[in-house]
Amino acid sequence: MHEPIHQVKPPRGLSRLLYRLPILLYQAGLGWLFGKRFLLLTHTGRVSGLPRQVVLEVIRYDEHSESYYVVSAFGEQADWFRNIQLTPEVGITIGRRCMGALALTLPQEDAEWELLDYACRSPLAARLLPSLIGYHVDGSEEGYRALARQLKIVRFSPHGM
Repeated sequence: MHEPIHQVKPPRGLSRLLYRLPILLYQAGLGWLFGKRFLLLTHTGRVSGLPRQVVLEVIRYDEHSESYYVVSAFGEQADWFRNIQLTPEVGITIGRRCMGALALTLPQEDAEWELLDYACRSPLAARLLPSLIGYHVDGSEEGYRALARQLKIVRFSPHGM
């Protein structure tokens, strides 16, 4: 099973600055250091209409469709997730490659499959990362399915795909 350990909210203050440090690395042309493990998402603020950026971990890359899958660790509360619901046309940077993409929130069944697949491919990360966002997962299939119901998984596909 999965269970909340404590209520974790999106970072604020000093911790927010630390989370945003990878953005500076991308802006300095050092995004290649992250390989295909992380991407820089450029999206439109839902209130301001201004460009916003966040670095997200890629849980899967589909070579056939050139799509990248990421998890919204703070579910529907994450600002970037709320922004792409209003404006799904985004820009993504992976390493040195920049492209326009369309963001699509996966249906629940697909989200569960993606999280289970990630847990199989990256068991250590799949056990440790939930604790960073306030969850304990026992490693069972049902535990990851329950966690997927709390989080949101988004696919970024190049325009026209």
